[in-house]
This record gives sequence, C-alpha cells and structure tokens, in this order.
Amino acid sequence: MSENTLHTIAVLGGTGKEGSGLAMRWARGGYNVIIGSRSLEKATDKVAEFNEILGEALLAPADNPTAAAQADIVVLSVPYSAHKLTLESVAAHLQGKILIDLTVPLQPPDVFTVSLPPGGAAALEAQAVLGAAVRVVAAFQNVSAVKLKELDAIIDCDVLVCGDDADAKAVTVKLVEAAGMRGVDAGPLKNAVAVESLTPVLLSINKRYKVKGAGIRITGIE
Repeated sequence: MSENTLHTIAVLGGTGKEGSGLAMRWARGGYNVIIGSRSLEKATDKVAEFNEILGEALLAPADNPTAAAQADIVVLSVPYSAHKLTLESVAAHLQGKILIDLTVPLQPPDVFTVSLPPGGAAALEAQAVLGAAVRVVAAFQNVSAVKLKELDAIIDCDVLVCGDDADAKAVTVKLVEAAGMRGVDAGPLKNAVAVESLTPVLLSINKRYKVKGAGIRITGIE
C-alpha cells in the first residue's frame, strides 16, 4: 500500500470543473477520494460519470457533511456565493483537520476585476468561520479547470500555497505534485489576498489573448 492511500480526501463542490479535475487526478494517484455535493443524488450521478472517464470505480459520492466527516483532508471548491454556507454546514466535521480552500471571491458577471471580500480573502474568512482548530490552506486558485480536466496533460504552471501551519502546507504541496504541478510555499494565509486576486487577472489575460489556460510560473527557484 502506498503512502497516498492512507489519506482520504473529500472534495466539497467536487461535481464542478476544477474540483472534479483535481479529484480524478488524485484518485488516479492512489488517494481515496470522496466527491461531496449539497445533493447526494447529484454527487452520485457525477461520480458515475467521472468513474466512467477513469475506467474504474475510484471515486465515491456523499453529501458534503458526510464527505467531510469521512475525510482527513478536505478540499473546498465552491463558488464564493456558497462559501460561507458550505463552511457552516461542515464546520463540526472539520475540527482538527486540514481544509484546502480553492475559493476565489469573484463577483459575476464581472469576473475580470479583482473583488476583495469583507474578510480580505476567502481563505481568511474560512479560517474565521472554522476557528483555530482547523488548519486552513489556500491553494489552486490560479489553475485552469480546463487543464485539470485533461487528465493526461502536463500543466505548465505553479501553484501558490498559503497557510499558517507549516505541516499543512507541506501536505498541500504533496497534493499539488500528485495532481501534476509544482507547489510553491507562498507564505502565511494573509498572502491569500494576493493569490486569490490573481485569478481575475488571469481570466482577463485569457480573454485578451483568446486562450483558456493562462497560468503562473515562479522563476529563480529549483
């Protein structure tokens, strides 16, 4: 048994494009992965679809609270409009665990302009909702969902990882690598303000240059 199989990852909002792409990549890498959704029926339907793509039953469905309860690492991949409600619905099941927050505080329809939420960053708001017993890490905000869904594609970008717990960041960097990218420790959770704000910048670049997968690469480090 590989070290990866010791971890069970719940991807809340895993029926969406980015969450499902990561979930499938991790499942192929040997992790136990649960797809969470507000609706068990939706999770079940999507898992059947994703497992067909994978060619075997690697993913399991659950509603969000059940998924969070069964996992030791929880990934949050929901629109900002659902961010607080989702956190509140699973808060009791996250205590003592790592939460990796992918959320970007976009304000549709204008997704090309930086919008700072009241708490400064979605990840900071998550930490405030969940309390100190949950180790919140911000990551994956700047990765193209289109690229993630191309399971055999090499994703030519880095993932900035922000958090206040060194061990939680190290675990997240390993998950970044398992998904086929390089993780870069980008400092404390407060730096998520800058990382989340890069997403509308990248979306603007996509629009201007008519591409779908603009990303970032940190130079000067091995």
